[in-house]
Amino acid sequence: MARKNYTVLTEFILLGLADSLELQITLFCLFSVIYTLTVVGNVGMILLIGIDSQLHTPMYFFLANLSFVDVCYSSTITPKMLVDLLSEKKSISFAGCFLQMYFSIGLATTECILFGLMAHDRYVAICNPLLYSLIMSRTVCLKMAAGAFTAGLLNSVVNTSCVSSLPFCSSNIIHHFFCDSPPLFKLSCSDTRLHESTLSTFAGVNMVGALLVILTSCCYILFSIFRMHAGEGRHKAFSTCASHLTAIMLFCSTSIYTYLRPSSSYSLTQDKVAPWSTQWSSPC
Repeated sequence: MARKNYTVLTEFILLGLADSLELQITLFCLFSVIYTLTVVGNVGMILLIGIDSQLHTPMYFFLANLSFVDVCYSSTITPKMLVDLLSEKKSISFAGCFLQMYFSIGLATTECILFGLMAHDRYVAICNPLLYSLIMSRTVCLKMAAGAFTAGLLNSVVNTSCVSSLPFCSSNIIHHFFCDSPPLFKLSCSDTRLHESTLSTFAGVNMVGALLVILTSCCYILFSIFRMHAGEGRHKAFSTCASHLTAIMLFCSTSIYTYLRPSSSYSLTQDKVAPWSTQWSSPC
């Protein structure tokens, strides 16, 4: 049986978002402002929640965790992208590429789970207010948050291992501004259908599970809202549910569009834009 000679890659080339220098400078300025606002806003949120004792509640505890995840997710992708916008050689090492992929997938999964936990928290607060402090105790909240981070990082181990085990022999040019599984599948010279199915299964379980928790919680919340007699309380509960559900749908629709499609339908242009919407999906 003839052996296939695969070239061992030591680095990848990220094509980035634009080719012209003028557009690269414009995008650098734009995304620098977005990244700065993201970091300052979320860090400010974390500090405010930590300083103000009145905000030491389960809802704001999960909001602080979500802000922390947003900062880490942005910092995993954006600084490297900003450097590449002003660099001639947009390279990233093999290890660096999959390290970036590991943290981006792990943090995105954690964020998805946190959205579900926040929906559950709102369900308990609105539907079982008398038992709220007992059900959502500090110990329970800590365990739930730790479980979200653990599940997210373990899920990323499986995803990253699947992609990094593939042979890359056709090219080392990634048609994206960061290392993600769909464009890397396009570079592999082996059959990736099993790996794609594995990643789609894990992504589907995470998103469908979170969506079920969120939709179930929202249904119970809406049912409780319609039973309320006080108009002010009804309006407050409805606005909380509506804003949270909007953020969830934006986040999940982007994730479904990116990870639950076959690589044959991957668009080199459109799929560069989709990951940015997760930066604006946080309810904070």
